[in-house]
Amino acid sequence: MFISDSLEITDSVLAFDEIMEEIEIGKYLKPEQTSNTGRPGYNRVNMLKTILFGFMDTGYVSLRELEDRCKVNIRYMYLMDNQTPSYRAFGYFINDELLDSVERIFQAVMQYIQNADAVDLQHLYIDGSKFEANANKYSWVWKRGTEKSRYRLYEKITALLKDMNNDLQSTGIRIETNTEYAPEYLHEAAKQYTSLLQLDETQFVHGRGHHKSTGQRHYEKLMEYASKLAEYVEKINICGSERNSYAKTDHDATFMRMKKDYMGNDQLLPAYNVQIGVADEYIAVVDVMQYRSDMDCFVPLMEKFQQLYGFYPKYPVADAGYGSFNNYLYCQEHGMEKYMKFPMYKKETHDKKYRDNPFRAVNFKTDEDGDLVCPNNRKFHLAYRRAVKGNKYGRQEEIYKCEGCGGCPYADQCKKTPNDKTITLNRELSAMHQEALDNLESIHGAFLRMNRSIQAEGTFGILKYDRWYKRVVRKGMNSVKLEIFLVSIGHNLYKLHNKRQRIQVAA
Repeated sequence: MFISDSLEITDSVLAFDEIMEEIEIGKYLKPEQTSNTGRPGYNRVNMLKTILFGFMDTGYVSLRELEDRCKVNIRYMYLMDNQTPSYRAFGYFINDELLDSVERIFQAVMQYIQNADAVDLQHLYIDGSKFEANANKYSWVWKRGTEKSRYRLYEKITALLKDMNNDLQSTGIRIETNTEYAPEYLHEAAKQYTSLLQLDETQFVHGRGHHKSTGQRHYEKLMEYASKLAEYVEKINICGSERNSYAKTDHDATFMRMKKDYMGNDQLLPAYNVQIGVADEYIAVVDVMQYRSDMDCFVPLMEKFQQLYGFYPKYPVADAGYGSFNNYLYCQEHGMEKYMKFPMYKKETHDKKYRDNPFRAVNFKTDEDGDLVCPNNRKFHLAYRRAVKGNKYGRQEEIYKCEGCGGCPYADQCKKTPNDKTITLNRELSAMHQEALDNLESIHGAFLRMNRSIQAEGTFGILKYDRWYKRVVRKGMNSVKLEIFLVSIGHNLYKLHNKRQRIQVAA
């Protein structure tokens, strides 16, 4: 009896197997290494199909679930040809075979879907969501706190070195003190100290009833400081330049504020920021970030999209978390239209009093000389320019000062201090905001905004609440990316099969 005879012709596993054969899934595996010893291995193509179908079937599948389904579920028995690998075999296979090739498999599956369903990649609906990491909740390391502790340790080291120099007065040699130290310098200073005082570490005494010499106490304290300093250096290096925290049990996880905190005390939890770009309900691009803010995730996501498809989407649509000067400028440089909301978009469109406030700097008129003029016809002159902190594109703000606010009848409404009014303005950014506002308020923009809510946010709704994938299982950035790609591949295949089923029922 063939297992396929027990399956309906419209069964999802038969449709899945047909897709895998068309994209030739076996070519994404490493060349098989033959061996004349040991037990013959499982069919690697069948194992890959079984893993991908597991993610298509239930959204996320654990290794033990795969092992069990291969024994009792006829669909998995069909894919594995009645072989029953253990959960360890599936785990080794995923780590050895898929860690480097899962992104190419995702690209191949998406290419097939694009051709089969005529997916429009020019309209990309972007959103991000934080997935809790598989790390202990109270295992945080804060970069700022570590730096403060390190500077306090520098002061202790300086005081200790001064005491050690007092011991070395008879030798005429002293250890140099600085404002900052490295662990290697402290080890070299300890070596020099023991050499000059002829201290023998093997003769050091320990325990109750023994009196330590001054040289031994100073040496041990210096080595303790060196060990602690090395620990601080390691923690700061793990955080890197773009993070402020990490979890001790998963160094790549960053502590972020989650929307739904089941602990009930609104505290930070270790998480990863998963970014997706959805086109026609399929996940066209996905990436995992360590940034807490979505604003910094837009450019890396677009770069990954360009690597996958060779072009940039014409209409990237995103919410107010992505609208910034950097991202608008990036869109402008790469031929993308500005359909991303900015932080004050809702107030601009829903609060008429705020939008039409004549005392807002963006609502000031310009006279024939090009100077800004307030409602009382007082001119504002450019005082200076200043760079915006942390801006990668060298953005500057312009500071304008009123020529004189004395006797102004609008002073109470216009300003809160007795000094002449000053305003901060960036005309280039204001022009970008107006362009984005015009795009989003058009008929096309309203259609795209509606679709973004349905498709991008709806995709996360399916993943988290329909298919119950709310928390990352694996640890480490590479393993988490592998897991997210597998979940995305499963979602896309699940969507394609459902669409085809609906079309067949309608026909």
